[in-house]
Amino acid sequence: MLRLSLAFIVPLVVVLGVLGVLSMQVSGPLLQGWTQRELDERAGLVSKALHGAIMLSLEEGNQSELSQQIESLTEDERLYAIAVCTSPNAVLAASRNYPAELACAEGRDATTRVGPAMARWLSQMHVRRIDLPVAPAAGGGLVSDAAPDGGHVTLVVMQNPAEAGRRDQQARNYLTMLFVGLGVVLALLFITVANWGWRHWINGVRRVLSDGGQAAALGRASPEIQPLLPDLRRLLRSVHEDRRILKDTTIEWRPETLKLLLREHLSGDEVIVVSNREPYIHQRNEDGTIRVQRPASGLVTAVEPVMRACSGTWVAHGSGSADADVVDARSRVRVPPIPEGGEPLHDAYTLRRVWLSAEEERGYYYGFANEGLWPLCHIAHVRPVFREEDWQQYRAVNARFADAVADEARTDNPVVLVQDYHFALLPRMLRARLPRATIITFWHIPWPNPESFGICPWAREILEGMLGSTILGFHTPYHCQNFMATVDRFLEARITQEDQSVSFMGQRTQVRDYPISIPWHPPADDALSRAQADQSALREAMGLSPEHRLAIGVDRLDYTKGIVERMLAVERLLDRHPMWLGRFSLVQIAAPTRSSLEAYSALDHRVREEARRINAWAAERAPGTPPPIILLIEQHDSESVRRHYRACEIAMVTSLHDGMNLVAKEYVAARETGDGVLILSRFAGAASELHEALVVNPYHIEETADALAKALTMHPAEQRERMRAMRTRLADFNIYRWAGRMLLDAADERQRARVQDRIVQVSGVVAPEGLFRAPWRARQAANGGSPAAAERGKRAHKV
Repeated sequence: MLRLSLAFIVPLVVVLGVLGVLSMQVSGPLLQGWTQRELDERAGLVSKALHGAIMLSLEEGNQSELSQQIESLTEDERLYAIAVCTSPNAVLAASRNYPAELACAEGRDATTRVGPAMARWLSQMHVRRIDLPVAPAAGGGLVSDAAPDGGHVTLVVMQNPAEAGRRDQQARNYLTMLFVGLGVVLALLFITVANWGWRHWINGVRRVLSDGGQAAALGRASPEIQPLLPDLRRLLRSVHEDRRILKDTTIEWRPETLKLLLREHLSGDEVIVVSNREPYIHQRNEDGTIRVQRPASGLVTAVEPVMRACSGTWVAHGSGSADADVVDARSRVRVPPIPEGGEPLHDAYTLRRVWLSAEEERGYYYGFANEGLWPLCHIAHVRPVFREEDWQQYRAVNARFADAVADEARTDNPVVLVQDYHFALLPRMLRARLPRATIITFWHIPWPNPESFGICPWAREILEGMLGSTILGFHTPYHCQNFMATVDRFLEARITQEDQSVSFMGQRTQVRDYPISIPWHPPADDALSRAQADQSALREAMGLSPEHRLAIGVDRLDYTKGIVERMLAVERLLDRHPMWLGRFSLVQIAAPTRSSLEAYSALDHRVREEARRINAWAAERAPGTPPPIILLIEQHDSESVRRHYRACEIAMVTSLHDGMNLVAKEYVAARETGDGVLILSRFAGAASELHEALVVNPYHIEETADALAKALTMHPAEQRERMRAMRTRLADFNIYRWAGRMLLDAADERQRARVQDRIVQVSGVVAPEGLFRAPWRARQAANGGSPAAAERGKRAHKV
């Protein structure tokens, strides 16, 4: 609309300017004539005013009174000088500023009788000579007797034309203001009409969209919208298909489903994942050989199947001791590794590693991310620590990852999935380098309320960075509301609650809840025999009887997981129900993490001390029985963890605050026999989905102990009923559905952008920034993108 308005206003201004110039040409002579008549009329008025005084002066022979009256008249700034002459060379009376060298006769032909300087001065003055008749008796010898019936005196009136010219200029100014005002009024009138027309056109498009694209609605579309109807139909079909897929629970979400979705809705678009943790770590053994390790990370568990489905690129921090030995010259390696002697995998993807120094890792990862943001977002009563040097490293590393993503992008508009709190600044940085990219940021941890988040000294910078995203995802609607309330508190942004979006700096960000999940596999045929074998093997390895009951806890050794509270609940259970002494134990797997941080080393010490104390207390009450706390502070691979899930009848997930906690879902997925009980903290995101679990407040030790007692005595039929409901929900809402929802929303945004670009092409109208996307190359130049990215954009546009 701005371009269209300018296209009208500029010619309007030119036309008005031409009319103004022509009016000045026509009005110039007219104004000069008015000025001349005004000067002559003023001279006539002066002659009438002095005529009586002149006659009196001639009769009495006294010129002083006449001179005073002349002087009083010249006080008017429009009159320069006045003189009264009785003969060509005799001045009867004159004002003080009348030039002495001018005689009355010289006023007739001054240019020939005076010097050049006086001639130039006279040419700038308006000189008017008026002959006033007088009786011969009145003039006596003073008056020339050239006329037989009487005589006359000559009145010389000199006026400064500059004073009269001021009025001339004022008139010109008034005309100019008239034309300028006319132009402004016409421009405002046009802008108002154009804005109304634009809104009418947009409302027509919205009516077509709101009517669902029915044939009747499309037939009623205005002629201006008709060229867009094919694109609108395709967009509506895409949206309806997406809704059908999302709502149709009969669809089995598998890697093949995700691949089909990517092929149909993203047309093979490039997908890039960014995370701090890499999905495969190459470690060097003591004998020099290299082993491949898969980290026990919920994020990797959730995202890695997505990458295997779309065969994209994963950008991550290379932290393994042998990571640099297996990559190519551009720090890339294909994963998963090909089995020795096996065929290349059809679902492999590229892992791009980013190298960080020890100082960068200490400031960015251990410092700002895990001593600052992690405790800030987890309300677990650990004070966050913010240091300026950590913030500088955090910002620098985010910029490093942004460069790596831009370098890996083969097109100017990839789909980029940014993972977690390590990269809060990355979306805005990517937006500067790849303006047309579809950026999906998923925040894997909780989002606190505005008051808590305000503790961070760089709260505004973090929010601005995250709002560079196209789509911003959280686990629960509660976290979405907290984020939008935080934006409302700290930024001047437009928040729309109806569609949960935030508009900031010309960029619209959708805020959505996407509960993360895990891969789902149907029960194996040998599920029962395998579970029995795992139960026997674990009890035999721990020296327990086959009837010994086990609960499992699987966590990183983190203060947010409620490990101490879990052990205290076991102690309270045994105190209230001594019958379980020697018959029940908690197997706590705690993977060491971030041990260099003080809060984590203190937690490690406390967990070990509490386990020793509780076991000693139980040994005093039931000597010779197995300990109630079996603490395994060590790393376990995923298969070992699944064996523990199958061997233990109860799982305890007692997080003090958690985004989702995939351990709860992993335990449900592993219980292929349909039995088992899940005790779940109400402060974990999984509690909003797994309603059949025994939901507890982990801070309430007695409540958790009671839930544990209920789990130990729950009838098998009730266990199967609860577990069946949770497994059914988990089968429907698995990791592929989680990824599919985000990618479908991304596909909608990309399709909407294409339709909007089509509207711009058809209408020739540029909408305000943020409503329609500007051409990529223009935005790339405006945002100062890298030359390499700019060149990729040019190639893409040529294609």
